Amino acid sequence: MGILEAITSFFTNYTNFHGRSRRSAFWWICLVSFIVGLIPIVNYIWGIAILIPSIAICVRRLHDIGKSGWWYLLGLVPIVGWIILIIWFIRDSQPGDNQWGPNPKGINAAE
Repeated sequence: MGILEAITSFFTNYTNFHGRSRRSAFWWICLVSFIVGLIPIVNYIWGIAILIPSIAICVRRLHDIGKSGWWYLLGLVPIVGWIILIIWFIRDSQPGDNQWGPNPKGINAAE
């Protein structure tokens, strides 16, 4: 998934907490958010604008590796919680379908 496709997917699924999200989509949005966050005045507006979509993509990313979206609350635990979440966000998609839907890469477990 390219950067433009990731941004389009991010904003079209901004309230979608169901399904799965690819690793590339998640990390492209992280990169864009980091770059936009470097601009002081835009930083606050951007942060408010992407608050809900950011939570949604994190939940879909957790679904992609086979975890419940409720695990995102682990981020409330200082340092350790975020380290665990980052490790999970780095993991590759769970092959095949899982309870949250088909693999966004289109890879089946039988392949």
